[in-house]
Amino acid sequence: MKIGVTGGAGFIGGHVVDELARRGHEPVIFDTAGRTAHGYPVRMGDARDETAMCELAAHVDGIIHLAACLGTQETIQNPRPAFETNVFGGLNFLKAIAQYKIPGTYIGVGNHWMENSYSISKTAVERAVRMYNKEHGTRCNIVRLVNAYGPRQSVAPPFGSAKVKKITPSFVCRALTGQPVEIYGDGEQVSDMIHVTDGAKALVTALEKAANGAVFQGDDKMTRAIEVGPADHRTVNEVAGLVVKAAVALGYDEVPLAHTGWMRPGEEKGARVTADTSTLPLVDMSADTLVGLEDGIADVVAWYAEHWLPQYKASR
Repeated sequence: MKIGVTGGAGFIGGHVVDELARRGHEPVIFDTAGRTAHGYPVRMGDARDETAMCELAAHVDGIIHLAACLGTQETIQNPRPAFETNVFGGLNFLKAIAQYKIPGTYIGVGNHWMENSYSISKTAVERAVRMYNKEHGTRCNIVRLVNAYGPRQSVAPPFGSAKVKKITPSFVCRALTGQPVEIYGDGEQVSDMIHVTDGAKALVTALEKAANGAVFQGDDKMTRAIEVGPADHRTVNEVAGLVVKAAVALGYDEVPLAHTGWMRPGEEKGARVTADTSTLPLVDMSADTLVGLEDGIADVVAWYAEHWLPQYKASR
């Protein structure tokens, strides 16, 4: 199948594109960034543009909708871009797949219950998916990922130019440059991690299932979200410790953990972002088949040491 991937030039998008190609599909990247990405041409477009989204739908056999305005603390002060991109972009995606009667997958968020601009806007579209599936007969599955990590994730200041600060690159860059790993709050909050390749598999399988007419439902007959994450839960302190351990194994000096004592806006002390792993069999997966956190973190630290660190050092 020819599959459109909105936001396909991004971190998760690139791995979804890789997974589509691995399965023999033809990915079509729809993004505002660049004319090529991950070795594929980009169909330039903005999810907020209803016409552009309909044009994409007219030329593909299905769409995986990833395009979004990211950020928790980054969208608190000015929530409008998050709502305009995430909500209206999501509605344009649904209208497009409804018009052309093609299947879709919508990516949700693991912290769907948090009261911040990003979580609220993303989860509003989940409800719209349920409405469209019920009232318009669309075939769209919802896949929620917990905190995705993996190679090629962008790096925020002071180590890179990304606008949104993500946990794994932040920890890894500090560990590799000999700086204390900064942790918000007391670090006892649970933010479960999923390797991005596992997330990509779930997103693609959900699209393939929808193409075959399978829209996942709960007992109430409404669309059910697939939640992708591990069965064993780790605190942020534990994740940071694994990053430091992996860096030491590569020959870097051990660095301490440094706690801020305060949480970022839009996040909650003691929060638990976890997944309902009982949903994984719906996408032919189980918690036992996921990339283990220790192995995944070790691979990611090695990737940044090889691909990011030399360029960072050269730029200083």
